[in-house]
Amino acid sequence: MKTLIENFPKQLQEAFDIANKANLSPKNNIQNVIVTGLGGSGIGGTILSELVADVCPVPILINKDYFLPAFVNSNTLVIISSYSGNTEETLQAMQQAIDKKAQVICVTSGGKVDELAKANNFDVIKIPGGNPPRSCIGYSLVQLIKIFTHYKFAPASLLGDVEKSVSLLKSESENIKSSSKQIAEKLFNKLTVIYSLGSAEGVSVRFRQQINENSKMLCWHHVFPEMNHNELVGWTTKNDNLAVITFKTSFDYARTVKRYEVCKPIFEKYSSGVIDIEAKGKTKLEQYFYLIHLGDWISVDLAELKNIDPIEVNVINHLKDQLSKF
Repeated sequence: MKTLIENFPKQLQEAFDIANKANLSPKNNIQNVIVTGLGGSGIGGTILSELVADVCPVPILINKDYFLPAFVNSNTLVIISSYSGNTEETLQAMQQAIDKKAQVICVTSGGKVDELAKANNFDVIKIPGGNPPRSCIGYSLVQLIKIFTHYKFAPASLLGDVEKSVSLLKSESENIKSSSKQIAEKLFNKLTVIYSLGSAEGVSVRFRQQINENSKMLCWHHVFPEMNHNELVGWTTKNDNLAVITFKTSFDYARTVKRYEVCKPIFEKYSSGVIDIEAKGKTKLEQYFYLIHLGDWISVDLAELKNIDPIEVNVINHLKDQLSKF
């Protein structure tokens, strides 16, 4: 896993090259978009929806279930995101997209999704396979950006920001690894509480998932300002087993930042401490990839401190094995 994370900038560059070569057919009268996928394949859709929320002219829904909503029809663009191409829930959702005569594009490394796409003459953007899906977010997210820029749901400059992100991560490589080790030591043997200040909730979700899968730890996340209306009331008892970490970007809304400044002393009072991570980079995409890369490093450094294998996901394999019997 360390090697995969080390090579993340290289993955982004390769993903950019794949995106530039991808041929997409014309689509007709798209009125809404659904990105359907789960886990490491689905989180890219969540992050993309935040990236383009202020520019996309049509509604976007991120679907992480077996079923598509009733409104899906021939004017819906359904993007199938499955790294392996064999995700059970995504395959069922894909069949529903076919039945509803939606316009479909697939992002996958192969599997049954690729077979079904070829049988129905759908566009497919093929990405390299053979690795844990969570380690390949660069491949999938960049292709989603390609699709959105191609159909003018996002500005063309967003795809160009991928190369800027590559340069940023390369230049910050040693700083990121050094910061990661320091942060991991503070989170070791703690229950991590992750907060974002509104503009990068998807990145916080990604970090939670990496802590779950790579570090084999439970944690939770929430987002401002929503947490001010519920979870904040729970901060009433000192618990040194809790550690708070916040993901901050320069795109956070000023009023939301002020809310956090008021709440931070409360978190400090009732936890073992608060760690603020400030994103680097000029564009939103650069800052997102910076936080993703740093979060990935933290998750493997935690695994190293725990002396466990970050690649192993035996309990998920057990679940899939049991489900295959039904």
